[in-house]
Amino acid sequence: MENLEIKRHSLAHIMAAAIKELWPEAQLAIGPAIENGFYYDIDFFDVKINEADLRQIEKKMSHLIKQNLPFTKEEKDITKAIAAAKTEGSIYKQEILEDLQKEGETKVSFYTVSTFTDLCRGPHIKSTIEIKPGSFKLQKLAGAYWRGDEKNKMLTRIYGLAFETKEELDNYLTLLTEAEKRDHRKLGKELDLFCFSDLVGPGLPLFTPKGVIIIDELKNHIETVCRRYGFEKVMTPHLAKIDLYEISGHAKKFSDELFHVTSDKGHQMVMKPVQCPHQTQIYASRVRSYRDLPIRYMESEKQYRAEKSGEVGGLSRVYAITVEDGHTFCRIDQVKEELKDLVLIIKDFYRALGLWGQHWVSLSVRDYAHPEKYIGETADWDLCETMLQEVSDEMGLNAKRQEGEAALYGPKLDFMFRDSLGKEIQIPTVQVDFATPKRFNLTYTDKDGTEKNPVMVHRAILGSYERFLALIIEHFAGAFPLWLSPVQVKIISVSEAHKDYCQKLAGELKAEKIRVEIDDSNETVGNKIRKAIAEKSPHMLVIGDKEMNSEMLSVRDRGQQESREISKQDFIAELKKKIEDKSL
Repeated sequence: MENLEIKRHSLAHIMAAAIKELWPEAQLAIGPAIENGFYYDIDFFDVKINEADLRQIEKKMSHLIKQNLPFTKEEKDITKAIAAAKTEGSIYKQEILEDLQKEGETKVSFYTVSTFTDLCRGPHIKSTIEIKPGSFKLQKLAGAYWRGDEKNKMLTRIYGLAFETKEELDNYLTLLTEAEKRDHRKLGKELDLFCFSDLVGPGLPLFTPKGVIIIDELKNHIETVCRRYGFEKVMTPHLAKIDLYEISGHAKKFSDELFHVTSDKGHQMVMKPVQCPHQTQIYASRVRSYRDLPIRYMESEKQYRAEKSGEVGGLSRVYAITVEDGHTFCRIDQVKEELKDLVLIIKDFYRALGLWGQHWVSLSVRDYAHPEKYIGETADWDLCETMLQEVSDEMGLNAKRQEGEAALYGPKLDFMFRDSLGKEIQIPTVQVDFATPKRFNLTYTDKDGTEKNPVMVHRAILGSYERFLALIIEHFAGAFPLWLSPVQVKIISVSEAHKDYCQKLAGELKAEKIRVEIDDSNETVGNKIRKAIAEKSPHMLVIGDKEMNSEMLSVRDRGQQESREISKQDFIAELKKKIEDKSL
């Protein structure tokens, strides 16, 4: 365990000690170290904790830290520890201890700091004085079901941030402030990209015309790139019999996430949690020859997952996911070239967003100690993993081998990107699958006349449009590159007398497939300009008498204080080139 993680874990204990001094009746559940800090789940019973209480707890923690209190460890017999927890009425610790006993544990360790003793495996810092002043901060309150189960009691979760120094904490707090400004939920509403309705239901976003423009541009771009590599569009229904997913193995994997659909006519269906099983049936609809392969399908359609209601939020976790999905059915001798082409597609797509280069690649292989978690034959898995390693080596991907991160049916290359705030997100993936074609008895006739199973290569370039839109809203802070901007040019009329000219100019730009919006409201020009800036319009044209009587346009570019003059023809040519080049 790294030193900083040990400090974060120790701070969780110090916070618990402070809470027990302030609220002796509080019951403690669990308090681990997490990325950037720590948390503790606490049952305060009838006491309502608020933000002001966090400052009080923080003050008490600082007081304890200054006392140079040691962390001391003691091992206890688990039976005696359970008895002590019962006597003290520590219901959550008792449950944890009883579970450990069922797993065969006979001894457990406890750590004491100040007068507070907690069940814990450790390790911890030697003394509280190792925590530097100003290096931690209690961040927020949240609700958390005991053990993540909605049937259990809702506890109060207190999150804290912790770093080695006050300077590192301050830098992170600045980053959080910037992240709040870029929050896709906030910007999505301000820029009128999507909304939610209580009548439609949570986790079911509704995309406005402006939001759909961005999605359509992304869809057109990814489909254009993929067509160059031989992919063809297919379309599959949103429903299927459960049998389809039982054969594929997804019914078992997603058993608690399936939406079941019934009717009074006796229909028993499920909403599709994934698209690959449907696409296997398009392949299976005809006799295939080795000459037909590879066959490449792509599809952007909805998938459905019955997520826990408490985990649904914004566009990052939804019930209805619009997934950009693709599958190649090929011979074993074609797999490596297919994998290489897919890496090139990913490179091409993410370069247009300025994200290529800000990434690393994971070679996600099976958990060798638990082969029962996967479907397929060991020899096939060995071959798949070898081919992916060779592709990584030959294309200079420097993929890091990650055991236990493989998909249900095969190993994969996962591309991990960092956005403008340094947040890591896994979106593109390329997966090799020998198992699914065998499960569905997919075959082709080889040149020697024998029937063979094709290999299925799964790929997702941008993943789901919902999650990807959240990513790029936050990455660009809503200031999208020209090719993605819902409104590419904002035309502002100085007065009523300029409205007709604005309409004429807008028509000329629209004829060149440039997206235009006119602001001819009765507000002042200053207000209109401020509004266009808030809307993050890439280019603004203010039209007054001078512009009406000239072939020159006064253009104010996003982020610039001063306008520039350019001819109408040159401006149109400039925009069209930027759009065509996917310029950032």
